[in-house]
Amino acid sequence: MFKTVCKMTADDVSSVCIEFIKDQLYFAILQQKIKSTAERHCFCIDEELAYENFYADFGPLNLAMFYRFCCKLTKKLKSITLSRKKIIFYTCGDQKKQANAAYLIGSYAVMHLNMLPEEAYSLLVSRNSSYIPFRDASFGTCMYNLNILDCLRGVHKALHYGWLDFSNFDVEEYEHYERAENGDLNWIIPGKFLAFSGPHPKSKIENGYPLHAPEAYIPYFRKHNITTIIRLNKKMYDARRFTDSGFEHQDLFFVDGSTPNDSIVRTFLNICENAEGAIAVHCKAGLGRTGTLIACYMMKHYRLTAAEAIAWIRICRPGSIIGPQQNFVEEKQNSLWAEGDVFREKMLNERENGKMAVTRILSGVDDITINGSNKNRGSKKEEMEMYNDEEERNGLTQGDKLRALKSKRQARSSSGSLSQEENKMHTRSSSQSLSSLCNTRLVRSLGNLHVVAGGKDSMCCEPCDSHRQTASVTTNLGSPISLSMGQVHLQASFLRSSQAKWRFGLHLHRSQKFAICKKRYDL
Repeated sequence: MFKTVCKMTADDVSSVCIEFIKDQLYFAILQQKIKSTAERHCFCIDEELAYENFYADFGPLNLAMFYRFCCKLTKKLKSITLSRKKIIFYTCGDQKKQANAAYLIGSYAVMHLNMLPEEAYSLLVSRNSSYIPFRDASFGTCMYNLNILDCLRGVHKALHYGWLDFSNFDVEEYEHYERAENGDLNWIIPGKFLAFSGPHPKSKIENGYPLHAPEAYIPYFRKHNITTIIRLNKKMYDARRFTDSGFEHQDLFFVDGSTPNDSIVRTFLNICENAEGAIAVHCKAGLGRTGTLIACYMMKHYRLTAAEAIAWIRICRPGSIIGPQQNFVEEKQNSLWAEGDVFREKMLNERENGKMAVTRILSGVDDITINGSNKNRGSKKEEMEMYNDEEERNGLTQGDKLRALKSKRQARSSSGSLSQEENKMHTRSSSQSLSSLCNTRLVRSLGNLHVVAGGKDSMCCEPCDSHRQTASVTTNLGSPISLSMGQVHLQASFLRSSQAKWRFGLHLHRSQKFAICKKRYDL
């Protein structure tokens, strides 16, 4: 199957390489690296674009990596200096690298060379009879195979429906927000579905990593016209922290790692069909349950196959849809297609008759259990009871483990690119308290989530109706300072001034007309 071609001849090109553009673009699977010559230009991305796995998963590479590959290859194809050379994109890695390389060049052919998925796939298998299928982010035996053709078809459908448009794609924004410290969120269908990791009761450092309260997401949600939040995991924050800011909030709980019943699927679809703006969906990690229900919507309203939906969701948000959820999506495919056909026919008839039906849901459902039964409204105290972390401290869920893995791997990958200020922090004397460093990191993380969103609202870590009348700040000198200024929003981070002084900025509540109180403390 493979051939060592350190000195590739013209015959080798025709016998080993797959031709995508006649006399110009080729793809090859080799045993070792090859060098460019006067007749050919060779390049490989095996080390440059690497998938960050959770467990045994290894691809497909995410949307940002696909974008970077497309930019690199397009630049080479348009280069004047390479116009007379054969461009050979090759891989010499293991089978996992081969599958990702084939997915990249095949998707490029679908997107930029106007090939059908089947046409591109037939070229890929013409020299290599098989590629290992992609798998989910679970630990153990693979229950569902996702092959390269599924990915190519998913990309093709995304192009058809306008979800994939690199002319409007901001790769830096994608890579910023996908990081756990910056919100851990990804758009699955731009303008319709956002998947994100579940918020926490308050912004804090947990295991050395920043976690975000609901208020941290509000500026971004407002900017991107998100009007509805759907929570699929147990209650870890008060829904009023979103509803008091004008968002709709729905609870559709089902057990982590499991599949939803028909009642939950129907309710989810109804909510999404009647939402005025975009919908932000989360479970614990924003991967399994979140991806499963979004896939159901995609099958009903866009007639994607289960494999196409899973492929596209994983390209947008790697690790999505896990274990039995994959088989569940496949089992729901035909019934959701039928429901979608009926839905579209009904809407078409209503348009023809000039009767656009009002389909807003008027149900008074407060919560949906795993059995789909409505909970009776209990006392206010019982209704407001929050989920306690202690319940799972000795038994971590799948979502906990996936989120922890993502946090740790991204922390490792960013350890070599700390900013100058961060490097200074890490080299300070051990006499400085660890909590001070953690608090600074948390504020920076919240600032990242806010600043890139471009919102004008101040960032706060607690709900507006629970701000204390007095804020207490402890300086490095250890002397507490009480600030009795009414309701206070803690927003600004500690900043080192040119005169070696700390300045702590505080934004007053709106009722105080945003007056700013500043006080300086000598180090």
